[in-house]
Amino acid sequence: MLARYQELTAKIDAFFSRVASRHAADLRCASGCDRCCHQRLTVTSVEAAAIRAHAATLTSGERAAIAAAATAADAGRCAALDDAGRCRIYAARPIVCRSHGLPIRMRDARSLPVVTACELNFTAHGPDAADPDCILDQELVSTMLALVDRDHADQAGSSPGDRVDLATVLTTLADD
Repeated sequence: MLARYQELTAKIDAFFSRVASRHAADLRCASGCDRCCHQRLTVTSVEAAAIRAHAATLTSGERAAIAAAATAADAGRCAALDDAGRCRIYAARPIVCRSHGLPIRMRDARSLPVVTACELNFTAHGPDAADPDCILDQELVSTMLALVDRDHADQAGSSPGDRVDLATVLTTLADD
């Protein structure tokens, strides 16, 4: 059921690796950098299922620790973030987390395409100076995720497009 989602995450991870190999001097993304993580996240039902599947591979103690930390997390930071600025569910992190830091093409308020990135990255020439095949198209990624989520929802008997607070997903891991 999660195979298509795993294919999508693998493609985004490979894309990130390509950008990192070509533009290493322009990326500041590294373990412990949590600049992008100071917000509450919602996830799609397929992302929540992937997180639960990953959690099933952890010990009950690890699941309980993640759940406890998510319960204690304040509203201004991701519920998966640990005190050292690392993701507690990195292997199962949502799509948005996998693409943070990359040059991303999206539309502005006037529906015009713009390229943006984390303010720590591509500081010398801006993110639009990245190789054209190193700019992630946000509309394409969002569309692909919506299609995978719709298929998952159909199989799971839930409503496509529903989003769940990540903290809620994580706080229930101790119960699994």
